[in-house]
Amino acid sequence: MVYILLSLVVLLVFIILFINTAPAFGSNPSKKQKEQFSQLENYVDGKFINPIPTKLNMSAADSVSMIKENFSGSKDRNPQGKLPVSKIDWNKVQRKEDSLTWFGHSAFLLSIDNKKMLVDPMLGPVASPVSFVGSKRYSEDMLHLIDKMPPIDAVFITHDHYDHLDYPSIKKLRNKVNHFFVPLGVGTHLIGWGVKKEKITELNWWDETEFQGLTVAFTPSKHFSGRGPLNRNSTLWGGWVILGGKTRFYTSGDGGYDTHFKEIGKKYGPFDLTLMEGGQYDRRWSWVHMTPEQSVQAHLDVNGKNMMLIHWGAFTLAYHGWTEPIERALKTSEESGVHMIAPQIGETVLLDGEFSTPASSWWTK
Repeated sequence: MVYILLSLVVLLVFIILFINTAPAFGSNPSKKQKEQFSQLENYVDGKFINPIPTKLNMSAADSVSMIKENFSGSKDRNPQGKLPVSKIDWNKVQRKEDSLTWFGHSAFLLSIDNKKMLVDPMLGPVASPVSFVGSKRYSEDMLHLIDKMPPIDAVFITHDHYDHLDYPSIKKLRNKVNHFFVPLGVGTHLIGWGVKKEKITELNWWDETEFQGLTVAFTPSKHFSGRGPLNRNSTLWGGWVILGGKTRFYTSGDGGYDTHFKEIGKKYGPFDLTLMEGGQYDRRWSWVHMTPEQSVQAHLDVNGKNMMLIHWGAFTLAYHGWTEPIERALKTSEESGVHMIAPQIGETVLLDGEFSTPASSWWTK
């Protein structure tokens, strides 16, 4: 019995030391930062809070059902084999025309007014701080694509979860990027990973700034943050508005459906293109992720003209079939009169006002 207890203590100490020393877990905001945050309306008792207070309430039955579904859930939660990635046309990417190249999930390369920008560049092989645990990418490792990218003017991070803020990706990007725009507190992670402090701008909800002629604003979402068991909601989360000469762009970041979308539309709409999350939903966490139907409604709320569904196509984080999100979103968009694009991973879409790229149903092949 003593041996068992001693072994458990040693294991616990090892886990605590690993979390505190492994760089992928990131860093926590300093005492000074926390004091500054405490003056904000959306920071209460040492934590950031949602616009409309929410908390995760799952019953014991829900927890048990999740464990069961982990082992016996839908058999089509993952593709049958590795997903193909369209050969990236780097010449097209580097053209002056506004464009978007999707890398799966919520990662994409955006070009507006010839400024090359990455949003949530999670290009690593697994959405986890360690390689042996976590959801693995459907396609091959995409980190090598960073070497082929043109110089990046800016990186935008929506929040610090592993499927959006990736340590290996940031390590490869840190000397290739001119500037990083992040939510409050997230800069601490980047500084710990070798990004210079002067290259980082942290924003609160509704903060607005100019970047090389572009208008950039950070907008609310209904979600949460944290990279370890003890730092839940220590950093902020949200979406990004980027307004250029020809293209008005919005990406939602992660989060559940609520009234903040109409507020965003009223302040910054209309948008030529919206990228709305809607690929990792579940009734047990309905407050934290949208269903595809809600994603389409959120697009309408922000006054979007063309829509693309994100947060799918790279990792399995929920319990539905991996193609279900795009199929439901396309059905709802057709019923609602919303023009939706669904490019293949690696495909570059020109944002020329036509948005003529059809949904090719590449995921069924």
